[in-house]
Amino acid sequence: MQPRSILGIALALALGLPAVAPMAQAQAGKKIYCWNEGGRKVCGDALPASATDSARTEISARSGLTTGRMDRAPTASERTAADLAAEAARVQAQAEEAQRRRDLAMVETYDTEADLRRAYGERTSLLDETLKASRLGIANLRLSLLSLLRQAADLELAGTPVPKKLGDTIQRQHGDLLRQQQILVAQERDRAELELELQDSVRRYQVMKAAAATPATDARAPVPAG
Repeated sequence: MQPRSILGIALALALGLPAVAPMAQAQAGKKIYCWNEGGRKVCGDALPASATDSARTEISARSGLTTGRMDRAPTASERTAADLAAEAARVQAQAEEAQRRRDLAMVETYDTEADLRRAYGERTSLLDETLKASRLGIANLRLSLLSLLRQAADLELAGTPVPKKLGDTIQRQHGDLLRQQQILVAQERDRAELELELQDSVRRYQVMKAAAATPATDARAPVPAG
């Protein structure tokens, strides 16, 4: 009877092994979560819904070693800031790519730096002529307005009322003078910006030409000994 009992125990143990193995595997994969809650550290084998967005550490229940760390979820304002930063980076990348295409077109269009400067010189001459015409027009308007003001002043000194037509003409020419002066300011700004654009274009042109003239290094070339 004893051998049969021993055999029965052995069979029972053998039949019990498949049930024990999954239990051990489950225990090995179990995790402990630790997070901060109200200024204190809290740990548990389950993560509550209130802590899903919190920074936390995951620890193996079997080994006690840290298996992972999760940062807290960003706030709405942080997500908005990140989205704005990503959009700004995208716009900047597009602007840089557009500038690169313009630089390539510039190098392909103008064979020499002198050709580039000559093209800008034509634009500069047109702006200079426009500025000259605007300044002359303003000077003529000012002279005409001064003449009208003298007439009105002479009439007032003589005790004669200033005619409505003369007063309206003075007001109209004064408005024209102010508008022309504003236009002149904008034209002078355009002229200064064109000069800066020329300097920047020449610098870019020189860089692109220098890069095109530099032969590419062959990575397969043997390195000299010593």
